[in-house]
Amino acid sequence: MGNKNSCCAYSTPPSRKKDVQHFEEYLPEGEESIGNLQHISEREIEDWDTDPSLHPKAGTLFLERSKVSVENGLSRKKSQNHIAEIRSSGLKKSSSCSTIYLDDSTVSQPNLKNTVKCVSLAIYYHIKNRTSERYMEIFDERKHPLTRDGVPEDYDQHNPEHKQIYKFIRTLFNSAQLTAECAIITLVYLERLLTYAEVDITPGNWKRIVLGAILLASKVWDDQAVWNVDYCQILKDITVEDMNELERQFLEMLQFNINVPSSVYAKYYFDLRSLAEANDLAFPGEPLSKERAQKLEAMSRICEDRVTAELLKNGLKKWSSVDNVNAMGNIAPRRSVAILS
Repeated sequence: MGNKNSCCAYSTPPSRKKDVQHFEEYLPEGEESIGNLQHISEREIEDWDTDPSLHPKAGTLFLERSKVSVENGLSRKKSQNHIAEIRSSGLKKSSSCSTIYLDDSTVSQPNLKNTVKCVSLAIYYHIKNRTSERYMEIFDERKHPLTRDGVPEDYDQHNPEHKQIYKFIRTLFNSAQLTAECAIITLVYLERLLTYAEVDITPGNWKRIVLGAILLASKVWDDQAVWNVDYCQILKDITVEDMNELERQFLEMLQFNINVPSSVYAKYYFDLRSLAEANDLAFPGEPLSKERAQKLEAMSRICEDRVTAELLKNGLKKWSSVDNVNAMGNIAPRRSVAILS
């Protein structure tokens, strides 16, 4: 899981064969799946093509559910600060001859604050536009409260606002020093859980589902993962045993499939950007500084050199720009001074 040391009390599950052509071999005679959780043998081959957490061309669930609100003319409530920003910003910043505006977010290095906001918004639409109320006991906040104060009687009756979801996730990410990439992986695992376990994220279970997804994502993505006991320091009233059990059952519901292809990761990133644009959460542009421009040029030059080397290796000829033409045979190609930090 990205960390050799683990405080989890359960043993590593036995490895399974991955030949999806013979699912019936893996279910012992007379054995049936429990509850809403499908046994791996019961999953049809076609399911993999429609699973957004595995197939790069399958549409993400959160984007589809967000469109329901847009089509009905409904959207999240905007905070007063956000409304003031929109009014004060006025015209959109555009690049000119003297200034180039770029947002500080790329698919390989997303902006942390904006990414967490977008993931929170995706979860908000999951809860708001759910079509059923399927749940599992391990995620129920009444039976497994995150605080000693418990939950109010109507804890599962009112949908949380986007701001409340964002505050919960931001607290975990800031305290555990998690990265923006981890937030995207969290959303992938959350949608994989909704698909595999056939459970719905509701006002009464969203915190524990999000906590379980963050717990797994941090262990898979980060080389030095946060231990379960560390989350108990953030959420003071939760026990290590509860965290271990939450992780174990979450893994079982994912059928121990924690792989996230790069194409799926990129799809979720760009769909989150589309969600942000549709909800006036577009990533703000910042002026391109001289240092940033030098870094971008250096990275571009490295990529260009790799492509050139690959073409020469395959015996193909590459056209050169004027800067790289050696007119007299002894003139070195011009290169801008750039430093990679």
